[in-house]
Amino acid sequence: MSAPVNPQRTIAELKELRALTGNEHGAQRVAFTPVWTATRAWLRQKLAALPVETHTDAAGNLWSTLPGESERALLIGGHMDSVPNGGWLDGCLNVLAGLEIVRRLNEQYHGRPPVTVRLVDWADEEGARFGKSLFGSSACSGNLNLDEARGLKDRDGIALPAALQAVGVELERVKESGVELQNAAAYLELHIEQGPVLLDLDLPLGAVLGTFGVERHAITFHGQAAHSGSTPMNRRKDAFLAAAKMSQEIYDIAARSQGGVCTIGSCTTQPGIVTSVVAECRLTLDQRHLDAPALARMLVEARAASERFAREGGVTVTWERLWDIAPRPFHPELIALADAAIHETCGKSLRLPSGPLHDAAEVARAGVPTVMMFVQSLHGISHNKIEDTREEHLALCVTAFDRLAAKTMEWIQAGR
Repeated sequence: MSAPVNPQRTIAELKELRALTGNEHGAQRVAFTPVWTATRAWLRQKLAALPVETHTDAAGNLWSTLPGESERALLIGGHMDSVPNGGWLDGCLNVLAGLEIVRRLNEQYHGRPPVTVRLVDWADEEGARFGKSLFGSSACSGNLNLDEARGLKDRDGIALPAALQAVGVELERVKESGVELQNAAAYLELHIEQGPVLLDLDLPLGAVLGTFGVERHAITFHGQAAHSGSTPMNRRKDAFLAAAKMSQEIYDIAARSQGGVCTIGSCTTQPGIVTSVVAECRLTLDQRHLDAPALARMLVEARAASERFAREGGVTVTWERLWDIAPRPFHPELIALADAAIHETCGKSLRLPSGPLHDAAEVARAGVPTVMMFVQSLHGISHNKIEDTREEHLALCVTAFDRLAAKTMEWIQAGR
């Protein structure tokens, strides 16, 4: 590459953004709020120094395009929004590293790279305000459930359609943003890992295999309320006893799945008083795996276990699906390119799945060849003000991500 990328500029801009949009509690770039609007204005100022065309699409996603010799486009994406009191790198690292790559390409090719390059800041990846993650990317992919979106409200009772209207977005037209993917040839995303895998292996970077599929259900055990003093232990129909056995079982199911995870995130009981045997116990179960058949087996095993524990306790059990999404494996050739870029940058790499969802999953779902790159997270923590990454690792990830962009442009030119 005749024009080197400048990772230190990216690190400086990340710190500048932190000072502008954070406080002692962490990042405050919640989508569709005044701080988010200020963040977007700050980003537009950075983009204004480049010969790019920048606009907001029908879903509120911000696109900045450097036209190339070919209309086939390399997309580089991320999200500037954060959760409340969030980390300084989550999402915005992706966008600002992409901005630096656009700068490098503009300089190297004098404003006309071999293929078109487009930087996208997806709107409301986090879903922090309305509880709907991946809003902008799922609208663009055509998979946003408009019926569900119409009914979403924040904690102040403001409806999503009204919040969107305040920033110039009409909910009923958001899927028109799909036109932006018309010439997309590949999509790249860089992200902090948000977990401890790279940290535990003392590796700075990893190539992401795809995002986990998710099965999320409510499991309710139905027993019989009875006086806690007068009911002998052998006569009880205790819904909590059956539910409690699920706690260890899901760990066993996850272990057998070879790579999956299971979580009971909540447990509520009725009547919920100390003087009564539990008549009803409701659990929420989240199961994730990168392999679809393995995820399906995990669900079957959890259902069978719940029915077995119900029979043993003389109670019944019902299931309610809360949400699900299929696994999104990334493009194998792009995974190989990401792996090679990491090896060239720091000598060693790891291929790993992503447990959290990302906008990349929706882009892949739309049929665009996609890959992600992870950089190590200190503490293995994200969505928290203590989220951090070593500066030397930030520099490495910008360099490796730039190498991946160059390799992907060659891949696009070769007609892949």
